Amino acid sequence: MAMEIQLDSPLAGLVAGELQTAASPAAQALARAICAERPGVASILFYGSCLRKDTNEGVFDFYVLVDRYRDTYDSRLLAIGNAILPPNVFYIETESEFGTLRAKYAVLSQSDFEAAVSPSCVHPYIWARFSQPSRLVYARDADARDAATRASAQAIVTLVQRLGVFLPASGRLQKFSLSALWQEAFTRTYGAESRPESEDTIRGVYEAASERYDEAGAHALAHLEAQGWLDSVTARGSSGAYEVEMPARRRSLARLRWQISRPIARILAILRLLKTAFTFGDWIPYAVWKVERHSGQRVELSERQRKHPLIFAWPVIWRVLLNRKPDA
Repeated sequence: MAMEIQLDSPLAGLVAGELQTAASPAAQALARAICAERPGVASILFYGSCLRKDTNEGVFDFYVLVDRYRDTYDSRLLAIGNAILPPNVFYIETESEFGTLRAKYAVLSQSDFEAAVSPSCVHPYIWARFSQPSRLVYARDADARDAATRASAQAIVTLVQRLGVFLPASGRLQKFSLSALWQEAFTRTYGAESRPESEDTIRGVYEAASERYDEAGAHALAHLEAQGWLDSVTARGSSGAYEVEMPARRRSLARLRWQISRPIARILAILRLLKTAFTFGDWIPYAVWKVERHSGQRVELSERQRKHPLIFAWPVIWRVLLNRKPDA
C-alpha cells in the first residue's frame, strides 16, 4: 500500500522548493490569461521544454487543476469528456511585452491529478511529466499549493517504483546508477505514448537537471524502502551508485504489469490526440507537428483532409503512428 508523501519529508521539500521558484514573466503572463479564461482554477503548473530550455519560443505547457469540471465549463459535453478521458487540452494566445505568447494547457481536477500520479495508475501520462521539474505559477491558497506539492512528489516515487524494476538484476539484487535509472525511465515513458526519442534526447533531458534528478531519485528510493516496497537501499560512494534489494517475484510482476499496460497507454495517448479536435481550435497543424516530431516521418495532408480532419485526416496520422520508429 502506498505511503502518503509528508510535506516535511526531504522529497516534498525538494519539490516545494522548485515549485515555488519564480517562473519566467512570460509564463506568469500566460497563467494570468488562463485564469481569466477558465473559472474555478485551484492551481496552475508550468512544465515542459519551454521551462527546461528557459525560452519564450515555442508553445508553453501548463496543467490547470480545478475543483470540479462542471464548475469549469459552460458545456456539459466538455465536462463529461474531461471526466471520461482526462485531461481536456486547450490552446491560448496572449499579447505581452514579449510579443505573442502561445500555450497549450490541460485541465484536470485535483482528485484526478492525485489518482494519475499514484502507482496504481495504468498509464504514465501524468506521473512521467511531473517526475520532471515544474513551477507552480498560480495557487489559489495554501491547500492548493500543498496538494500540488504532494502530487508532484508522488509522481517521482511512482516513476522510480514502476520503472526502476527494469534495471539489470541478479535475483533479489540490483546495482545501478541514478543516471541509468532516470534514462531508462524516460526511454520507457516516452515510448509508451508513441513518442520515441533518441538516446541523445533522453540523455539531454536528464543532463539538463542531473543533480536535481539524482537527489529526487535518492529520496524516492528511501521513501520506497520506508514503505516496504524495497527491502533495502544502499548508496555506494558519492557517484550515485546504488544497490537495491527486493523480492525477485515482485520485480517480475511489476515488469509484467508495465508490459500489459504499455499498449493501453499508447491507445489512450492516441485517443487524447484525437480528442483535441473538440477543444484545441485549429488542431491539425499542431497534431501533424507532434506526430512528425516524435515519429520522424513526414505527414502530408491534402486540402480535403485539412478541411474535414475528423473524416479524412485521422487515418493518415494513425498510419504514421503505427509505423513509427522503434523505441530507443
